Amino acid sequence: MHRDLESLQEGKLVAIVPQGISMLPFIEGGVDQVFLLKKEKVEMGDIVLVEYKGKHILHRVYAIDGEKVVLMGDGNLEGTEAVMVEEVMGTVVEIVHKGRRRKPGKAWLWRHSLPLRRYMLKLHRKWNKLRASSCVSRPEVPCQ
Repeated sequence: MHRDLESLQEGKLVAIVPQGISMLPFIEGGVDQVFLLKKEKVEMGDIVLVEYKGKHILHRVYAIDGEKVVLMGDGNLEGTEAVMVEEVMGTVVEIVHKGRRRKPGKAWLWRHSLPLRRYMLKLHRKWNKLRASSCVSRPEVPCQ
């Protein structure tokens, strides 16, 4: 990771596979690959990489107050991280999920639906379990 961070600082495109569940449902830890670039400006809704309390985290920009940026994982119901703009190491410019490439959106609706997020995440987990059980019990169903 150290070499990747140096490459980011040099303005190079860097690919990483994030870990954890804090960015569900938009990024699946250990499965998805994200491409990062160091950008001049941090914007609301960007997914950024920072070092926070000795750990690297990849979370969405939830608020900007001058030079302070507040981050929150898409899969989190509470808890934020506050960092300075200059602490942002890189911004996600592309996500690869099971071979499909896509540009990250700003997740405006998701960011503004915090009270409903608990229920949407629960539905997402149930949907994934249902899909997984269909793959096991019905081999003719294509699994992705």
